[in-house]
Amino acid sequence: MTRARVSPWDLTALLNAADPKASLPERHLWLIRLLEWLRHAPVAAVAPVAESAQAALDPAPSEATPMPVLRLKHLLGVLDRHPEHQVRVAELLRRLWSEVDSASLLADFGFAPRIDLWGELGRRVSARVLPLTPATTDLGDLFALLFPHAVDATWLLAIDDATLQRLRTYVAPERGSTLWRAPFLDAIEFLASAVRASGFSRALRLRMSPELLADQPFRQLARAAEQLSDHARALDADGQPGAATEAALLQQAQYLRALLDACRRCAESVHDHLEAHGVSVNVVFEVDQLRERTHRIDALLTCVISPEPAREITRLLADLVRTADEQRSVRALLSRHYSLLARQVAERSAASGEQYITRDHAEYRGMLGAAAGGGAVLAATTFIKFAVLAIGLSAFWGGFWAGVNYAASFVLVQLLHFTVATKQPAMTAPAMAARLTDLGSDARVEGFVDEVAHLIRSQAAGIFGNLALVAPVVLAVQWLAQRAFGAPLVGKDEAEHVLASLTLLGPTALYAALTGVLLFASSLIAGWAENWFVWHRLDSAIAWNPRIVARLGAARAARWAAYWRAHIAGFAANISLGMLLGVVPVVALFFGLPIEVRHVTLSTGQLAAAVGAEGLGLLRHAPFWWCVAGIAATGALNVSVSFFLAFKVALRSRGIRLADRSRIYRAIRARLRSRPLSFVWPAR
Repeated sequence: MTRARVSPWDLTALLNAADPKASLPERHLWLIRLLEWLRHAPVAAVAPVAESAQAALDPAPSEATPMPVLRLKHLLGVLDRHPEHQVRVAELLRRLWSEVDSASLLADFGFAPRIDLWGELGRRVSARVLPLTPATTDLGDLFALLFPHAVDATWLLAIDDATLQRLRTYVAPERGSTLWRAPFLDAIEFLASAVRASGFSRALRLRMSPELLADQPFRQLARAAEQLSDHARALDADGQPGAATEAALLQQAQYLRALLDACRRCAESVHDHLEAHGVSVNVVFEVDQLRERTHRIDALLTCVISPEPAREITRLLADLVRTADEQRSVRALLSRHYSLLARQVAERSAASGEQYITRDHAEYRGMLGAAAGGGAVLAATTFIKFAVLAIGLSAFWGGFWAGVNYAASFVLVQLLHFTVATKQPAMTAPAMAARLTDLGSDARVEGFVDEVAHLIRSQAAGIFGNLALVAPVVLAVQWLAQRAFGAPLVGKDEAEHVLASLTLLGPTALYAALTGVLLFASSLIAGWAENWFVWHRLDSAIAWNPRIVARLGAARAARWAAYWRAHIAGFAANISLGMLLGVVPVVALFFGLPIEVRHVTLSTGQLAAAVGAEGLGLLRHAPFWWCVAGIAATGALNVSVSFFLAFKVALRSRGIRLADRSRIYRAIRARLRSRPLSFVWPAR
């Protein structure tokens, strides 16, 4: 059978093309074209008739009535006036309901076939790339073709009750029949079985509250759904049901809803376990799927027991339209899980970041001392870097050993309880965001601004301490080498290269901003590593594993467990930052991107080495001061970029509103105007 070419906007031709005897794909294509006509038919083609129909059926129409609803009224009016069209369209739709699997739409649509986040991510990417076919008996697949836009939900909800009653004579399986309940009841049973299976899965069962599981809501759920279905089917079979049958159905529906609430509470208790023992995206995804299935059962149950189901079914269809749009969105899938993981990473980093915030003179002096020690260690790192460059390794191995040098230095700084200033912002930003949970009063906003001042002071102290020692130590080593060996460790050729690369007149600012991104990335890696450590309960394994206890002894194993639990984030941050600083430039070079890193403390050490090679006379020349300006910009960008990115993640994890953010920014600007020194020096 050849397909007739039908104008998409000619309603008469479209209705003439309605053929109940056509093949299944052609009948589905006709329905898709009909819905396209509802959305996009030219206004001039339907407006006069639609206006007259609306005036007759809706004497006081809303000015906001969507055009698809007006077109639907016009369509129903045409069908009422032309019995030949009415018969064909009704027969075509009856064949549709008899051939497609409606329960697949009601029970399966919007849910992942596998309880796996990454599997669902791959499915959504495939769905965005691969086209759908109307040659299907799965109403879920067909539904995505019938309603491809989220805006369809708006006009579906705008259909008035009178139009719904007229439409019901066409879309019901059989006129005057209660058989429409059958797929809804099947879907409730399918969903109840899926919820029961998820509740019994090991990933969720072991993480739910034992107190909430005591009444065994998951065990009762599937049986309650079957009993509800039996009552509803008996109600339909009676023809003239009595009050007792209806009362039994309503009572069973109430019992099923109570079980659904209990199952949701059990699922929510999983999050309490995740807060304490680490996050798994697959577990979070399974909890979300379980909760959404219980809500779908609730919606289906409302349709089944409602005395006027047309409106409830329309609401359900609108929800499914929104679900169809979300199913095509990779961003919607990741948004929820990114927010939760951001919260966990932020909270893990917040615990580590508190140690970097100073609030009084004693803590400020302590930060200066710790930062000075870090500067002394990085002075040695500077010379080792020049030694690695002097060996003349290949690009990759040169970057790799430079990364090892940085990582070893940062770990040594951690072990000696010193600090590196540029590592602080990415770790302290989550600690700041942890204070943003309640901004309901001006006093709380002012309290947060106080914390911002403490933080910026701490950053200043860290940078002052790092730079105050790294430069003198490098100059002293250069001078001692000159006196002992007749030449400094870093020669004039290297000094010329330093002056050419660190100047503000070059791409130093861009490289410094990139280094800020790497500093932020290391904080994410640290948060992820600690979450992984906690999720797999490695501290408990170290403390209680029989082989480890036999080798270390119970007391030492307990100390090791506590030590690694407290310091795993620090080691992960230091090692990852060092390797990122060393390896990222050579990986970028492989792709033709001439990228370098600019770390304020290491850059200061390199400039001090150049001064030691060229002599103090270098201070009288402009290239030196352009490098000093470049180092100042490097410090500002290292700190600001890493803090900004970490703070954005922390804000996202806390769900801070835009209005509250504006209040915070206004309060910080006011503090800068009234007490600028509070951001540099602690008040007495």
